[in-house]
Amino acid sequence: MSEPAPPPSSLATVIAAGGAAVIPTDTVYGLCCDARSEAAVEAMLALKGRPAGKPAAVAFFSLQAALDALPELHGRTRAAVCALLPGPLTLLLPNPAGRFPLSGGTLLGIRVIEAPLEPGRPLLLTSANLAGGRDPRTPAEVAAAITAGAALVIDGGELPGTPSTVVDLGELEATGRWRIVREGALTRTAVERALVGS
Repeated sequence: MSEPAPPPSSLATVIAAGGAAVIPTDTVYGLCCDARSEAAVEAMLALKGRPAGKPAAVAFFSLQAALDALPELHGRTRAAVCALLPGPLTLLLPNPAGRFPLSGGTLLGIRVIEAPLEPGRPLLLTSANLAGGRDPRTPAEVAAAITAGAALVIDGGELPGTPSTVVDLGELEATGRWRIVREGALTRTAVERALVGS
């Protein structure tokens, strides 16, 4: 059962304490925790039934917060990040500094979400479904096991329900090439238009 949107500090309190929360994003409901806490990440993935080590995105709630967390971004890659985010995208970026190792994968997935949330730190974010299940558009569609195990469920109403588009920018700096791994909420045409202008 969901509850009305809490004060911004409530999410920050849950995340700081190592808990998991169900939150509305600009696409589907997400399950999140502190991206830097191994115990929190393990507990969240167990709640979802997702194998450890399977990549998940690190979410920020402002573009500046993402840029501050990834100071090594430069050139074409930084310009592309600034052109594409915030928005319903997951960008896969080179990660030479090995930041957010708990996110898994050789590339770092990041999201910048426009939502009135104040988690106080970067979040590891995955869709709030059981592994292989349908992406939830409403709190009622979140699996009961996840709702019961989360320390907080924030009701943001009905969401669009289409997952983020995943764009691989891993080779952009070296070769200028990029590719769409999964087309979702943002079309290929919109991605191309943003990248041409960056």
